[in-house]
Amino acid sequence: MDVVNQLVATGQFTIVKQPLGFIKALQWIFAIFAFSTCGSYSGMFKMSVECKNRSESDLGIEVEFEYPFRLHQVYFDAPTCKGGNPERLFLVGDYSSSAEFFVTIGVFSFLYSMVALFAYIFVLEKYRENNKGAQIDFVVTAVFTFMWLVSSAAWAKGLSDVKTATDPDRVITLITACDEEENRCREVHDPKVSGLNTSVAFGFINLILWGGNLWFVFKETGWLGAFAGTYAQPSQEKQPAPDSFAQPGYGQEGYVQQDPYAGSQGGYQPEYGQQGGYEGGDYNQGGYEQQGGPTSFANQM
Repeated sequence: MDVVNQLVATGQFTIVKQPLGFIKALQWIFAIFAFSTCGSYSGMFKMSVECKNRSESDLGIEVEFEYPFRLHQVYFDAPTCKGGNPERLFLVGDYSSSAEFFVTIGVFSFLYSMVALFAYIFVLEKYRENNKGAQIDFVVTAVFTFMWLVSSAAWAKGLSDVKTATDPDRVITLITACDEEENRCREVHDPKVSGLNTSVAFGFINLILWGGNLWFVFKETGWLGAFAGTYAQPSQEKQPAPDSFAQPGYGQEGYVQQDPYAGSQGGYQPEYGQQGGYEGGDYNQGGYEQQGGPTSFANQM
């Protein structure tokens, strides 16, 4: 308790409140739900065979099956309705590979999530040192995401086959006595497979959790910053180009200083001011007055 109180006081448990640690905790919980609902399953269905000779009938044939669903090893005894010993019949199918694969992925996911949570809480600084821990975490998370996809899909198909193989209406067709019209065969109790349906749902929930956690682990790897720097560098190199284009061409020697329409700073005002163009009395000293045009006109008047 002292260690826990110390961790709470130092704020190391705050990582669990962040998406990185919170989703990892959910992975740990839902992995338990996934492999426990599948690995601990046991089911049973019941049938009845009513022979023409009632003394040979069996109205309570129970067939039990369980994980890992090697149904070809599950058998039951059914009456022949012809006297003598009952016949022994076996179910059809072996679906242990998909079921065991699903449970194995769930167990390893549970163990890895527990180790990752331990690293987040107790050795977070070493986890983030040089980004090595985050990079390993990202690769392992990606592998488990793919494994949850494969195992959940395989177990969903395997569960569908298990339901078909344990359907009492289908199993009844294996009984020889049920081929005779005078004998009456029917199902009494269907197997309950709601727990198995839940295991498939938990499998796909784990797929979503592990896939969603990829983004938060990826941000810890440092690869995002490396990619951003790679794409930002070319744009920074192209920034001086407009400045070099503006300074020599148009900013200093172009249209600003050589604009003929600038009244007080252009080229025409100093030029006419010095040569007696348009300013003040210089106009009367220009070429028009020397030609005598206006004076001769006054004399004529």
